[in-house]
Amino acid sequence: MRAPVACLFDLDGLLLDTEPLHGQAWGEAARHFGTALSEAQLLHLRGRRRLDCAEQVVQWLDKPVRSDQLLAIQQPIARRLLPSAAANPGAKELVQWCADHNLPMALVTSSGSDSVTYKTASHPWIAQIGTRVLGDDPDLKAGKPAPGPFLLAAQRLGVTPNECWAFEDSSAGSQAALAAGCRLWVLKQGGETGDLNCLSGHGRGTVIQSLEEVMKLLRTLQPTS
Repeated sequence: MRAPVACLFDLDGLLLDTEPLHGQAWGEAARHFGTALSEAQLLHLRGRRRLDCAEQVVQWLDKPVRSDQLLAIQQPIARRLLPSAAANPGAKELVQWCADHNLPMALVTSSGSDSVTYKTASHPWIAQIGTRVLGDDPDLKAGKPAPGPFLLAAQRLGVTPNECWAFEDSSAGSQAALAAGCRLWVLKQGGETGDLNCLSGHGRGTVIQSLEEVMKLLRTLQPTS
């Protein structure tokens, strides 16, 4: 296996354990309008941009609600919950390894700039990832599962997508990385597999249970200069 020339990191559920908190915020907001969301519905929202999620949730609600009305309830809940999210095991060490070995990195997340700011406030190590493609990036036409976020990240790093390792945890993010041509690593902790049909027929996707697995592999590979 060839070493990557760059690593592209998702944020929610990959570097930080935020996905259960996101699900709680969407669930509480939906209940405010009289609808209980299922686990399958909450899983479907993972990896997608805030506005895309809001537009999906309003379609599930039992009564007519505008996206802005839903977000007016959901966002304060998210802002209360998400700053407490812990780093996933091995995330800090993996980012530090890339920094120490001058391996280019990009943060490729559906979260907007304001959301990234409060989620990462207690995780200063994430600041080492200087190149970023966020959900509200003005150069981004469509978010995950479209390949645009990863294509834009590779462009900004000056590399080709098929030379990059992309790290994801969601189906939407995995679809985006594969469509962009990246080598994909999908974090599924505790044996959770979710909907990863996008991996079928692809030799470029591997499910891992922890980021430490990738650390062990990277130590055996010399980063491409």
